[in-house]
Amino acid sequence: MDAEMVAFDLPLTSPLSTAAGWIERREGWALRIDSGGTTGLGEATPLPGWTESLSACRAGITDAVEQLNADDPAAALAVVEELPAARHAVSLALADLRATENDEPLYRSLGSVGRTTRVPVNATIGDVGPDVAATAAHEALGEGFRAIKLKVGNRPIEKDVDRVEAVREAVGPNVAIRVDANGAWSREQARHALTLLSGTILDYVEQPLEADDLAGLAELRELTGIDMALDESLASHSFEEIQGADAADVLVLKPMALGGLDRARRIARDARREGIRPVITTTIDGVVARAGAVHLAASLPGIDACGLATGGMLAEDLAADPAPIEEGNAVVPQYAGLGTQGPWERGDGR
Repeated sequence: MDAEMVAFDLPLTSPLSTAAGWIERREGWALRIDSGGTTGLGEATPLPGWTESLSACRAGITDAVEQLNADDPAAALAVVEELPAARHAVSLALADLRATENDEPLYRSLGSVGRTTRVPVNATIGDVGPDVAATAAHEALGEGFRAIKLKVGNRPIEKDVDRVEAVREAVGPNVAIRVDANGAWSREQARHALTLLSGTILDYVEQPLEADDLAGLAELRELTGIDMALDESLASHSFEEIQGADAADVLVLKPMALGGLDRARRIARDARREGIRPVITTTIDGVVARAGAVHLAASLPGIDACGLATGGMLAEDLAADPAPIEEGNAVVPQYAGLGTQGPWERGDGR
């Protein structure tokens, strides 16, 4: 094996506010493994609050490259076992390599039976007023989206309710509306907000309470009858803890934060066995990781709309997108492996 890593720095089209602060760019490393003339690609894009730090990720991938160059992929995975973003890069590159060697798309190599050409995705509307949100929702409907995710929690509850109701009026009753509070509400605020929204059909409410309040989430789920989706909670709690607390109807799975497609797929399948819906999304990753997430979603038959329409948030990317968004769906690459050569596509290693 011959492995190398290349650093990248991708600016966002506009700064993004998160619980961990503002994000203006996404930095990380692309990983390439060559073996017998076949190539596998991976990506590590750490995100504060979700994964290891940039410095820890760099050190982990550096160690993994040494092991890969010594023809020891098991050792390479072992050195990044506790580093989610670094492990994501190594495991994805090895999975891409294996799928390419077998001349099959990655989603088939992951375990899918049959051919999948599209994965439904949701449109996302940020913290904008009711009129702008309604216009954006109507435009998304015209573009073929059948699910809309609306960010809430930064405004007074009544104002957020007005925004959600404006979106519902704009799209009618047959489009799924999801609201994402990013853990901004207290138990009392969440109860109040969801009581006011009881007449608006919601697909689910995502992370209405802080990540560690599993008991509160279970109580809110029982009290309101509205499906609860957990996202941030997965950064600090295992699937078994969440399932045991009876706190979720939906799990929002970020492969980068979970340490790889293999780990995310295992949780998705475990969740389905317990009647919990999996949804795949990204951490605003580059094209290599995004393509991997699309393949992961494609490997899960009948999956709900996923949060994979995030490429437009980047002002620059590592390469052309092999999984573009068309008519509210991510197109699933049918080439061998991931379907992209990442930063090596341009031939300059950058």
